[in-house]
Amino acid sequence: MPTVSPAFRQAVKQLSDKEKEAIILKAARRDAELYELLSYELLEEVTLEEVYEQTADKIHELLINASGRSLTKALTKALRKALKEIARFKRITKEPKAEIDLHLYTLRLIFNNFSGQFDSYYKGFYTATARLLLRTMQLIRKNLHEDYYLEYKPELDDFLQQIHSRSKPVPVVLPEEFEVE
Repeated sequence: MPTVSPAFRQAVKQLSDKEKEAIILKAARRDAELYELLSYELLEEVTLEEVYEQTADKIHELLINASGRSLTKALTKALRKALKEIARFKRITKEPKAEIDLHLYTLRLIFNNFSGQFDSYYKGFYTATARLLLRTMQLIRKNLHEDYYLEYKPELDDFLQQIHSRSKPVPVVLPEEFEVE
């Protein structure tokens, strides 16, 4: 992302309101993410819950509709796209708790519908899921207050138990349980 120079700031300040409006509308038409960001920031009817629901629906659609000759490979690709949707949500809202909730929503979808694919010959999906679980635990520790740890502990412990109960070796270093200090 480019750094805004002082000369650029000065040039923007000298623009009239009509010129600023034209530039903003032109940029919003070109960039969908910028449009969503501006909508979230400027419009009262676009709420965090609405943006969360839209992102959750996209993630659900990506994972449930994954298909191909190798379901495991299709799920790995869909999971990558789902994580990009979560990153986009984070850039728009800057809400760490909602981001973590989307991570957990994705993990719930995986463990409720696709945990049988962990035993596939292709280990990409299994590895990506384990990394997502580890990343989610790191985000909880980094971004949320300790009081939230108890809220997430049972579900995270269940996911960890399911990963550790597989005959395959765990591809990343995962604890046996989510520790609450």
